[in-house]
Amino acid sequence: MSAIPVKVSKRAGELRKQLEYHNHRYYVLDRPDVPDAEYDRLFRELEAIETQYPVLRTADSPTQRISGTVLEGFAPVNHVVPMLSIRTETDTEASGAESFDARVRRELELEASDPPIEYACELKFDGLAINLRYERGILVQAATRGDGATGEDVTHNIRTIKQIPLRLNDNEAAALEVRGEVYIRRDDFNQLNERQRALIASGAKNEKTFVNPRNAAAGAVRQLDSSIAAKRSLSFFAYGLGETRGWNLPDTHSAVLDAFATMGLPVSIDRDVVKGAAGLSAFHDKIGAKRDSLPFDIDGVVYKVNSLALQKRLGFVTREPRWAVAHKYPAHEEATIVRDVEFQVGRTGALTPVARLEPVFVGGVTVSNATLHNMDELRRKDVRIGDTVVVRRAGDVIPEVVQVIAERRPKNAHIIHLPKQCPVCGSEVEQSEDEAVARCSGGLFCAAQRKEALRHFASRRAMDIEGLGSKLIDQLVDVGMLRTPADIYSLKLNQLAGLERMGEKSAANVFDAIEKSKTTTLRRFLYAIGIRDVGETTAGTLAEHFGSLNRLIDAGEAETQEVPDVGPVIAAHIHHFFRQSHNIEVIDALRSAGVRWSEQEPKKSTEGPLIGKTFVITGTLPSMNRDDAKDRIAALGGKVSDSVSKKTTYVIAGAEPGSKLKKAQALGVAVIDEAGLLALLSQ
Repeated sequence: MSAIPVKVSKRAGELRKQLEYHNHRYYVLDRPDVPDAEYDRLFRELEAIETQYPVLRTADSPTQRISGTVLEGFAPVNHVVPMLSIRTETDTEASGAESFDARVRRELELEASDPPIEYACELKFDGLAINLRYERGILVQAATRGDGATGEDVTHNIRTIKQIPLRLNDNEAAALEVRGEVYIRRDDFNQLNERQRALIASGAKNEKTFVNPRNAAAGAVRQLDSSIAAKRSLSFFAYGLGETRGWNLPDTHSAVLDAFATMGLPVSIDRDVVKGAAGLSAFHDKIGAKRDSLPFDIDGVVYKVNSLALQKRLGFVTREPRWAVAHKYPAHEEATIVRDVEFQVGRTGALTPVARLEPVFVGGVTVSNATLHNMDELRRKDVRIGDTVVVRRAGDVIPEVVQVIAERRPKNAHIIHLPKQCPVCGSEVEQSEDEAVARCSGGLFCAAQRKEALRHFASRRAMDIEGLGSKLIDQLVDVGMLRTPADIYSLKLNQLAGLERMGEKSAANVFDAIEKSKTTTLRRFLYAIGIRDVGETTAGTLAEHFGSLNRLIDAGEAETQEVPDVGPVIAAHIHHFFRQSHNIEVIDALRSAGVRWSEQEPKKSTEGPLIGKTFVITGTLPSMNRDDAKDRIAALGGKVSDSVSKKTTYVIAGAEPGSKLKKAQALGVAVIDEAGLLALLSQ
């Protein structure tokens, strides 16, 4: 063998140290400071070096063992059957499935003419691997993976997960070890962070928000205090076997999972049995298309040779089975550098800090901007210009900076300060003590607020002016043709047709949509004019309560607070809005332009068959979209809320309901489906 270059040997040592450092932070501290994708790149680099120069493959190399260690305070658990990790295929295209199938066929010495191999396909969950040990059907122990040979006894925490049965159905095996993943659903994770933010805001010490569901789940499982796990709404999916004694194993892995489901163990429904590379690729594509709509995080899919006999024949290499592979999707998180921070101004004047990033490919697209939400979040995360940060993007969610990699902070990193003047119009920036958001005081004088206010006014749920979208509004504002919503109704057809990239037919369509929008409802109008904190539901409640715009304008704050769910803060915003002369001028101009709606006498609280009833909608309804359901409930006097409480009358559950259904069941709130709702609406 030729001599090993000194720089290669040195690089291998550096990679081993880096990977051990990241393993410790990930598996022991539950505080990773790099995204998984970056760790994977380091691991693959070391793996490639050791493949080319086997003499550099040391016994303690991260490529030769499972990462992790036992925390002090937990009893060690020796795994009779080692908990090995599986090989990761990072080629996110179809070739990743093809290379695995080719490798398996080669190991089995199959010819091209031999039939395709049958595979079991599953999801690659993003959580913490757990081994559940049942004896005579009773859960006696739960352990983490640890280093693969020895894990931690976390039975006290796993017992808090209600999905995990303490006794199996129809299984009295002497020993049955079930392996699976503890995770947190996205909706449960969001609620957890909301509670954490509330604690932080109240001054609670040693509290923090969590970067991602995986960290929150792992941190909960590996706590000595089981009450922490109980508060985090942990979930579980079973996906494999450890030791078995006294149980007649099925012939296939898919049959094992079916048996798990019969025993009462939670098993994901997103699994399939396919044949050959084409079947694997089709499963990868199918799950990839629905990845972002799943209620929990995954970072890939897993392929396993379905036949347990073939699995045994294929066997293992040092740290992984030859019969399984994880096929990843593009990473949702990546590391990059903050080059600058700018402040965007929204419709209500809210200033949002936006990080300008070194472009990075994440979540399937190249990202160069990411939100920092507000100054409180920016300060809490301590983001500075020049920092290396972790950026997350999933589906259509706006990319966000979730974490600073403090160890990479340069000495000249710049602290970010809230500007004193609006970056768009130069007006003074204001921030109240009880609000995290800072706002420009310029109102419609500010071009940024003007554009956002006009976009909102023309939007589908407001005045529904089809064709009057963001680009056209930007153009009309920039050339001075639009300043207030009332100016929309002064536009002439020839003015629209004369705009750049606007044909006569398109101009006529927009002009017709503007004319059509003049006939509207009071609810839509109140929502469209952009009163702070007045959303669709509140706008509808105000319209029902007062019946006419003039009654609402003339009402005092105390009278406005008589409207259901309108508290002192929203009442103050409404009162302030209608006391601003420029707002009344715009409303008068809109009425003069022909904008009209039907008015009525104030609706008494006893009117409507659904008066006094509160509804919460969760999941997807079969034939009715959520907006239609809200409108029909409101038309009969009912109220639609976003959260479940003891005051909720009905929870309407569609397909794939979230945590609202679980909360309703816990509180004893009545749960109905779409058919039940339609029955109420037909009363």
